[in-house]
Amino acid sequence: MTNPLFASMKQSILDGDSDAAITLAKQSLAEGIDPLEAINLGFLLGMNEIGEQFGAGQLFLPDVIMAAEAMKKATAILQPEMNRLGTQREVMGKVVLGTVKGDVHEIGKSLVGTLLSASGFEVFDLGVDVPFEAFAQKAKEVNADIVGVSALLTTTMTGQKQVIAALENAGLRPQVKVMVGGAPVTRGWANEIGADGYSEDALGAVQLAKKLMGKS
Repeated sequence: MTNPLFASMKQSILDGDSDAAITLAKQSLAEGIDPLEAINLGFLLGMNEIGEQFGAGQLFLPDVIMAAEAMKKATAILQPEMNRLGTQREVMGKVVLGTVKGDVHEIGKSLVGTLLSASGFEVFDLGVDVPFEAFAQKAKEVNADIVGVSALLTTTMTGQKQVIAALENAGLRPQVKVMVGGAPVTRGWANEIGADGYSEDALGAVQLAKKLMGKS
């Protein structure tokens, strides 16, 4: 019989209730529930449903942010026990993220990072105003699967092309996939610069990352 706590965990994410998520994560540990099961059979199911509802236009961005924050808080409680047991969530892939040089827009890129982490990706967020070569250096250092490049200005989005060139120069293409995003970015632009994919919102970026990893 499924533990009723799992349904409550899922609901805490759907409600975007960080306090409830923390309490349930602690309760599951006290009851001896495997922390990996708590994530996969409880909290993550809520995150997946949030994605579906957002995609269907039933939820809005603030709902997604609250759900992702609750997921993050629950995972933070469960992670030490997973480390102790030597169990880990299946890592969907390693993603290097950043906003390109000359651009200091943070919010969209950070949300993508939070949602990718909540969905099981290992994320290395380089922050904003990131030099083109830094993306390639970090990708090489951590053996990244995907590099995500954000740009919020028409004047800086040309930097996405430069990042792809830096990856090529470092001998990392085509095994390292590149996804691009940001307000002025279009599918046509992504195709033009040779990116592997484009998304217009954070949840779409998660779906794209899964697709690029063959996990969709």
